[in-house]
Amino acid sequence: MTPEEFRRHGHEVIDWIADYLDGIEDRPVQAEVDPGDVRAALPEHPPTEPESFDAVLDDVDRVILPGVTNWQHPQWFAYFPANNSYPSILGELMSAGLGVQGMSWVTSPACTELETLMLDWMQELLDLPEQFRSTSESGGGVLQGSASEATLVAILSARHRATGGAVNVDGDTSRLVAYSTSQSHSSIEKGLRIAAIGTDRIRIVPLDDDFAMRPDALDEMIRADIEAGLIPFFVNSNHGTTSSMAFDPTGAIGAICREHDVWLHVDGAMAGIAALVPEFRWVNAGLEFADSYATNAHKWMGVNFDCTTYWTGDRASLLGALSILPEYLRSAAAEAGAVIDYRDWQVPLGRRFRALKLWFTIRCEGIDAFRRMIRDHVSMTQQLAGWIGDDERFEIVAPHPLNLVCLAHVAGNEATDALIEAANDSDAGHFTRTVLDGRSVLRISVGARTTTPVHVEHAWTTLASLA
Repeated sequence: MTPEEFRRHGHEVIDWIADYLDGIEDRPVQAEVDPGDVRAALPEHPPTEPESFDAVLDDVDRVILPGVTNWQHPQWFAYFPANNSYPSILGELMSAGLGVQGMSWVTSPACTELETLMLDWMQELLDLPEQFRSTSESGGGVLQGSASEATLVAILSARHRATGGAVNVDGDTSRLVAYSTSQSHSSIEKGLRIAAIGTDRIRIVPLDDDFAMRPDALDEMIRADIEAGLIPFFVNSNHGTTSSMAFDPTGAIGAICREHDVWLHVDGAMAGIAALVPEFRWVNAGLEFADSYATNAHKWMGVNFDCTTYWTGDRASLLGALSILPEYLRSAAAEAGAVIDYRDWQVPLGRRFRALKLWFTIRCEGIDAFRRMIRDHVSMTQQLAGWIGDDERFEIVAPHPLNLVCLAHVAGNEATDALIEAANDSDAGHFTRTVLDGRSVLRISVGARTTTPVHVEHAWTTLASLA
């Protein structure tokens, strides 16, 4: 492809994306293919000669698009939002065009310094504790690919602090114990497995009636493990769980962690972004106790995946766990302590210029646009909860302070499961199922950028008619 062809086809792709997003409401929310359909519609073997770009775009329309689940659809009520925006898309394109490798400051200074600034901007916008700012004595922030990666970094940092850097040896590392709840994201257990913490060393702390961790139970478990000669080293506190939007009492949990010198990680994957709105800053309660914190700009903001903001208050433990310095990565600037090498703040070596899309989005959209969107989504959710509460066939089974409502049919699990299946076969949108305290639950997550009250009302009237 020549530069001239690239210019022409680039315009075609931008037009295609704009048309797709502009007309997405006319498409079905869910992919309409059976397993194997996409592969069967494409050649089994790769071409040996170049094909025209027009042919590629034709196959996108003919084969790929029918197999796409349309997360940007205004009737998207499943899982969690995965919002993007036009500035974010352009920032992603520019990152690809520059093609820089931002593993170290010296490999692309702008990549590093813009990222540091963006994490400080987000720390300010979310009103996070000063310990997370890059200018603090011991903390700072970094962009990770996902909250799962952030969780793993937190676990490895905690392990390093608890063991003084010893790994894969008999003794301390085999006695480490971690604590979380059944509502925590699956990445907690996966990260602990990767860090060689066996499942028999993962404690599931009991919940209260709102599906939040019970601090008294945590304290009892930690004390019992210490008495048994084990080493409590990591606690995960949730600020908005995926299943139920539960908030663990991080202040009380943090006090326990401080008493026993246990690393406290706070997972605010989706709900943490609500702190962009001043009246929702209660989602930050207890973060002054956190050793690490993560939330996703690629969920309830307007930055396309992947863009997880991660902060630590213990930079030394993070670097101790992840810093590797072969000769070919040495630089005078780093050795002088004048710069950050973000390769030491993550698991992989290589890293993309993710900060561009965050920078583009904040500057071109303005924070007030996201504040309005979040406020609107919360308002729609509360209206929806009111409709559900007025219908005696349904029960709301968890608190709904933000943009998630969990409901169950009073006739029981079979009725709820049948409703979920029927709703996903309708034009009401896409919904996901979870289980809370043994009950099947239909989750309604209101968070797509283009969702309006009309879409929420249509979802509700359809659900009500199907029940």
